[in-house]
Amino acid sequence: MTGADNPTPELAAALAAMHARAFNDPWPVSAFVALLSLPEARLEVAADGFILTRLAADEAEILTLAVCPAARRRGLGRRLVETAAAALAAEGATRLFLEVAEDNAAARALYAGAGFASVGRRPGYYGRPAGAVDALVLARDLAAPDGTAI
Repeated sequence: MTGADNPTPELAAALAAMHARAFNDPWPVSAFVALLSLPEARLEVAADGFILTRLAADEAEILTLAVCPAARRRGLGRRLVETAAAALAAEGATRLFLEVAEDNAAARALYAGAGFASVGRRPGYYGRPAGAVDALVLARDLAAPDGTAI
């Protein structure tokens, strides 16, 4: 689904509720309304998770990936990443970026397994009660629609 598909307020509310189950610091409904209204937004949804991305020219970014705790460690996050990556590549994206908290070992393992590598760092990007944590900027080259590596 693209941002131009005119998402409903109900969809934004459902995504915000799922995000709240997946994260300690969830995004409000208004954030999903705003992001989904962007023509560059892309959304892949499953029963227990979703991935929201943004496409700009030949680069794409994972804005958020949420998997409900009860559905974790079953491959859903990886399937969502791969589905989004394939869809973005089909639209012409050649590289996919994301930011992940340095202390989020599970997400870092997921992204490493999906072929992402570190390309940068944002010091003190994520606030935590015990102090700010760096964001690692990760990137992955995408395959062309015919399956060849770019």
